[in-house]
Amino acid sequence: MTRRTLHPSLRATTRGVAGLLMAGCASAHALVIGVSEGVSYDVPDAQITARFEPIAELLAKALKQPVTIKVLNTYNGARSALQQQQVDFAFVHPSHVALGAIKGGQYRAFAWTTGYTDYKVSFLCKEQQPISDWKSVAGKQLVMPDADSITAVITRAMLREQGLQDAGAVKVTNTRFQEAVPFYVQNGFAAYGATAAASVVKTWKDGGGKVCAESRAVPVKQWLASRKLDAATVNTARDALLSLAQTDAGKRALATSTYVGFVAPSADIESSLMRWLGI
Repeated sequence: MTRRTLHPSLRATTRGVAGLLMAGCASAHALVIGVSEGVSYDVPDAQITARFEPIAELLAKALKQPVTIKVLNTYNGARSALQQQQVDFAFVHPSHVALGAIKGGQYRAFAWTTGYTDYKVSFLCKEQQPISDWKSVAGKQLVMPDADSITAVITRAMLREQGLQDAGAVKVTNTRFQEAVPFYVQNGFAAYGATAAASVVKTWKDGGGKVCAESRAVPVKQWLASRKLDAATVNTARDALLSLAQTDAGKRALATSTYVGFVAPSADIESSLMRWLGI
């Protein structure tokens, strides 16, 4: 069989095309989504990854680049990853961590999670009336979740707002899970219990318990984009997220994630919250 050889000019053209294809593959590097869902829930990393994979696939399709997921399962781990801009996008549950990255200039918010834009802390109590004189709270026992939780951060902002920020002004006890807060109040170990878990508040009220104070609304579960990304990439990702609920594929991805959709953020609200939360 006679072996055919390519003309030198054709060989050069072939090499050029191959080079362009290789360069194209190299330029389509994987973008990384960092996911921080909080630390108050015992959920395996693999389960979190599985929930976000369909969204990552749709973002990859919109951006025409591979997208991978990195679970950030501690607050300090999330802080470190954001400070060093180790991830291109981030889905961050604790607002104070997200707002810290925004204020630090490493990231900008490009979407909030529908249904999680008005997260409020409620003070559970046995009193029949709302707190009218916050001076009466001084010296009493207050139980709240982990000191680095967004619930605790909001609670401290509430106390600061009422002039109770000094150490010892209110006796604080921290408990690992929000579900444990009512136990302390019900059994007299605390006069007030701070929680933002809607299910906990509902159960407390259904059992005859009272809510004597409520915080201002705070958005949680924000989507952030690294400042290293160009505007076109961020805009494409934003448009893809905000339109998920409008397509069948998007609806399936949302169903897997357990969220119902995403909305545009407000920079003014973020700035106001940074001041109020002390970030």
